[in-house]
Amino acid sequence: MRLDLLEALHADRAARRPAILVTELAGGAQRLVRPADIAADPLAPALRAALRTGKSTLAGEGESRAFLTVQVPPPRLVVIGAVHISQALAPMAKLTDFDLTIVDPRTAFATPERFPDVRLIARWPEEVMDALALDPFTALVALTHDPKIDEPALEAGLQAGCFYVGALGSRRTHAKRLERLAARGLTAEQTNRIHAPIGLDIGAVSPAEIAVAILGEVIAELRKDKAGQTGGAA
Repeated sequence: MRLDLLEALHADRAARRPAILVTELAGGAQRLVRPADIAADPLAPALRAALRTGKSTLAGEGESRAFLTVQVPPPRLVVIGAVHISQALAPMAKLTDFDLTIVDPRTAFATPERFPDVRLIARWPEEVMDALALDPFTALVALTHDPKIDEPALEAGLQAGCFYVGALGSRRTHAKRLERLAARGLTAEQTNRIHAPIGLDIGAVSPAEIAVAILGEVIAELRKDKAGQTGGAA
């Protein structure tokens, strides 16, 4: 690999930016393609699919056949609220390779005993969102029902372009939430991105079932392509 491409890949990895190294099989020529460049690339459909799945693969035909080395930041899941649903969600997030962080200022709930082996931050979201460096490969889930805790985090997730932003609560609760977020200066275009009621509609009742519904919806959004279609189970 050319040194300049290797250095660029390392820089993208450090900054949690996705990139694809295209190596042409016919002559060995290489190019680095980032999301903003995909539309102009002759392998655009294959590049989009590779970026969505995060899997390296062969693509193209004949002289254009190439190997795509895909570098996608590992997905993160930031959960606001050390509640019962979070306790069920934590082991499932780990099994599906999400880097999980739980934020809750209520120290009666945010304890290592309730969340072993989880990155737990017992502080107000407003105090820690900047340090968490939310990005488009982060999902943010707000579960406390407390506007003082949930809404600053939701605002941060929307401003950062998180690929998924969801909040617990009924449609009536969410309508009032939207009014408060609008008062904080968020546009309807931004707040329309909030998934609420949160989770897939599977008739979930228990905390564990609700956690399944939430994680399923998060994964669906992670794997969704620009046409709005999911790739289905591999």
